[in-house]
Amino acid sequence: MTEAMARHAATIRLAVLILLAFGGAATGMAEGRRVQIITSFPPSFFEPFRSAFRDRHPDIAVEVVQRKTTAAVIDIRTHKRPDADLFWASAPDAFELLKRAGLLAPSKPRPTGAPQTIAGYPVNDPGGRYLGFAVSGYGLVYNPSYLTARGLPVPHNWADLAAPVHAGHIGLTSPSRSGTTHLMVEALLQSLGWERGWALWSAIGGNLATITARSFGVTAGVARGRFGIGISIDFLTEANAAGKEGNRFVLPGETLFAPASIARLAGSPNPEEAELFIDFVLSPEGQRMLREPRIGRLAVSPSAYGPQETPPHLSEIEGIFNRTGFDAGLSAGRYELVNLIFDEWITFRRAEHARLWRSLQAMEAALLSRPDEEAARLLTRARAALTRPPVSAAELDDPARFRNLARVPRGLPVPEEQARIEARIRSAIAASAAEAGDSLRQAAERLAALGWRDESQTGARP
Repeated sequence: MTEAMARHAATIRLAVLILLAFGGAATGMAEGRRVQIITSFPPSFFEPFRSAFRDRHPDIAVEVVQRKTTAAVIDIRTHKRPDADLFWASAPDAFELLKRAGLLAPSKPRPTGAPQTIAGYPVNDPGGRYLGFAVSGYGLVYNPSYLTARGLPVPHNWADLAAPVHAGHIGLTSPSRSGTTHLMVEALLQSLGWERGWALWSAIGGNLATITARSFGVTAGVARGRFGIGISIDFLTEANAAGKEGNRFVLPGETLFAPASIARLAGSPNPEEAELFIDFVLSPEGQRMLREPRIGRLAVSPSAYGPQETPPHLSEIEGIFNRTGFDAGLSAGRYELVNLIFDEWITFRRAEHARLWRSLQAMEAALLSRPDEEAARLLTRARAALTRPPVSAAELDDPARFRNLARVPRGLPVPEEQARIEARIRSAIAASAAEAGDSLRQAAERLAALGWRDESQTGARP
């Protein structure tokens, strides 16, 4: 080897060493401190927090994975997101479900000054596995122009949604696709009791114009006049109002206030950074950010409010769970059962369900001017069939039977025991629908003999 060739080889070796050194340093920077958050919140909510946290901790990269609450729960339960550190969402029963599965790590309490409960609902998990940082009021969103044009009243309580006048004018998201809806469904089941609660949801289901794919679809559909009323959270309506879409929001007589929470996952690869993010969200700065118009949320900390403000959730308000309290463990134990019943009974049979309810409502109204004892008996039988849940309250005495139900991704086989439970639920629903249909047919024949004509389906919204 010549001297020139030797010098050239040495230069190449030096260049390789420099590249390796700088490459290693670059890799080290790329693998620096980080925290990954799974959240159901929109970018308009989490981006200000991400930016402010980075200003305080510029050495920590914040990654956000945006998922619907129900999809996020599945991802966490199936360990699809092994790099995730935090779960950040509105639906507290989703946190309880993850807690019971051993998927949430304990977090130290933070001195926010928040009350222990809000309208009967605990702000923090008593076991310290998830912490409330904001408060959501669950209620009814409506479009004033839509209701005025059709001469419809503004609903003021949950039972108003079952009134015949609102048939075909309500939009809703399935609880299997929305943590917001799931909590509201479960709240009424607990406050009214299993069978009375399902009777109300069946009647509401009979009034639905559509079932949207996401919670955001409810407020958007109301704003665009696709339907006039929906169930939503206060902050979603406020966000749309900022866009001048004209929605209004009403808190029902018995309001559900529930905390939005944050929790560190048990498998968090970056626990120190995750705890720092929780610290920030619950800090005075983070709590004050919630009150900014661009976010528009109710903070749990009294320090976030000015001297002239009266935080509604901090006063002694009447809520659904003031007297009984919400049983998050009960909710978690039947989480997928509630989703399954709602979808099989209402979501997948919406058109038939609505047709049966509208016929019943029309004939019950006809009885006022055409009394008939046998028709009244038949309509009572039809209503009982339409409001009978496919799983009775007595069957819930064996909660272990339903505890292992899980949402199975499309295309994958359903476990044998779950398949049997699903088939039994579908069979019970079909039998009740057939019983209702038979009773309504007989009642219609009797009323027709008295001069009544069924026009309940004429011009009905799909």
